[in-house]
Amino acid sequence: MTLKKLFAFCLLLLCQIISAQSDSINKLKEVIVSDTNLKKYSNSQSVQVLNDSVINKNQSSLTSLLNYNTVIYFKENGLGMTSGPSFRGTTASQTAVIWNGININSQFLGQTDFNTIGTRDFNSIAVKGGGGSVLYGSSAIGGSIHLNNDLQFKKEFSNHLFFSAGSYDTYSANYRTMVSSNKYSLQVSFSRNSSENDFKYPGNTDQKNINGEYYNTSMNTTFGYKINSKNTIKLYSQFYDSERHFSLTTPTASKTKYGDFNTRNLLEWENKFDRFTSKVKLAHIGESYKYFSDIDSDLFTYGKVETSIIKYDLAFDVNDKIKLNSIIDYNRNKGYGSSINNVKREIGSASLLLSHLVTDKWDYNASIRQEVTDNYGNPFLFSLGTRYLFTDFYRIKFNASKNFRMPTYNDLFWEGSGNPNLKPETSYQAEIGNEFFTKNFSLSVTTYYNSITDLLRWVPSQGGGDNWSPENTKKVRAYGAEVLLEWRTKIDNHNFTLNGTYAYTVSESKQLISGELVYKQLVYVPYHKLTGSVSYNWKKVSSYFQYLYNGDVYSTPFNNPATRVKDYNVGNFGADYDFGKKNSYKIGLQIFNIWNENYQPVISRQMPGTNYTLYINLNF
Repeated sequence: MTLKKLFAFCLLLLCQIISAQSDSINKLKEVIVSDTNLKKYSNSQSVQVLNDSVINKNQSSLTSLLNYNTVIYFKENGLGMTSGPSFRGTTASQTAVIWNGININSQFLGQTDFNTIGTRDFNSIAVKGGGGSVLYGSSAIGGSIHLNNDLQFKKEFSNHLFFSAGSYDTYSANYRTMVSSNKYSLQVSFSRNSSENDFKYPGNTDQKNINGEYYNTSMNTTFGYKINSKNTIKLYSQFYDSERHFSLTTPTASKTKYGDFNTRNLLEWENKFDRFTSKVKLAHIGESYKYFSDIDSDLFTYGKVETSIIKYDLAFDVNDKIKLNSIIDYNRNKGYGSSINNVKREIGSASLLLSHLVTDKWDYNASIRQEVTDNYGNPFLFSLGTRYLFTDFYRIKFNASKNFRMPTYNDLFWEGSGNPNLKPETSYQAEIGNEFFTKNFSLSVTTYYNSITDLLRWVPSQGGGDNWSPENTKKVRAYGAEVLLEWRTKIDNHNFTLNGTYAYTVSESKQLISGELVYKQLVYVPYHKLTGSVSYNWKKVSSYFQYLYNGDVYSTPFNNPATRVKDYNVGNFGADYDFGKKNSYKIGLQIFNIWNENYQPVISRQMPGTNYTLYINLNF
């Protein structure tokens, strides 16, 4: 039934597009972006792109990169441990992670652990605020994180080697090679990170981080081949293997460990004919885990999900100003594990996207999407956005959308607790963005409002005891403002760059207190978050300083002052010297938490004090 509904809807969309004719030809660009729809249909929303220079200044985890450079708050259970984002006041399950245009959030939890994503395997990482379910499906409510491996078709052979050694026996290595011509492009990268992670707690204490060691290994391969001027084949492949011993909250707690093994493979065929661009994507994603509740025991619980994806994207340029896209998407999941019987889920969707450049100063986009599945309701989604350039230095943006998050495998099928009658979360949101810019300066101020219904949450069962089960209950409203700032200047051989972000976030759920419904701030959502960085380069010397401030947060739903986690300020410093001709042989030093701040992002989850890293960065 799912497939019949899907294809009937898709045929209706395609009939509206294919009727036009044209004799124009689109030429292939030298650089092929892996997620073209992010650029084409997100102009009315806030999008922040982090390139190689920013990525290389941070530690290798995605948590560290985004924590110090974006408005996203992270609930991190200790250095290298599980880490989930709160984007615009939402939960970790309401932030989508997009790998080369494919949503890779866990089918078990509905979220991504940001400490299982290494950053040095990607050309660029983009952060898009606000709803994106029309383009990327479930979870894109607070925002989305885009991990991109972009291809370059030009004659080139290059190698990059990075190695670092730091406090607590922490080691990191990354090797990347790129071989390309006008006909083909190949990129291969290999990363390895490990740490004993046995730091002493800051302050006057003899306590030490116990059972915190971890390692992870990843490999990425990206390949593109131009069959002819109209046809291109692209292959993206990644595997990730890790093991973490979860840090103890008390010295007498049981030692545990957790292993991840994830694979992602994507094959794409792009064909251009007249005004049409056709893309067929075939993807296979595998995720599995093992959890040992006693590190000295061979007993473990486990889970595994295999996901197959078929996606067809047909774009049509009506003329130079009007572009249409129709997208058919089919997903099939099959999962099993210790607490989940063999279950499968089929999900289909069809989308229609419109982009219209009305004048040189004004454009808009409109999109719709219909989800089709037998496991839960079939949400209809939409997005409408526009932007207008008032002057050479000021532009205003507006976007409104309906988004959703579907119940996960754990929500629906967890043995003894799952609820097959759950509804998907739905979200209505709107945002207004103001952009000010000159040649060396840019300032973006965005305000937003988000209303979420049928929020999915796990609550204690009515029978009492330790049993929990999921249900649709709460309503949540989130609103606030975000500021992004960048300024660059050059004086002779002196280069300065200043970056900053600020987020004011109110995210409230209705609580029944003394017979009265009142709004309370969600747990682990700060009202204030501030980041800043200053970079200085002179000839062969480069240096930077990073700053992070997270306001205090509540750890319980009723916002009891006694349960607040205190705010904290963290600063990092780094410097390096290039011994080669041009960015070819750098040796550098990084100092993290230079003020030795004693802080815990989560209650009883300590972070390290001042620590150091030495690194070498080779390009040849």
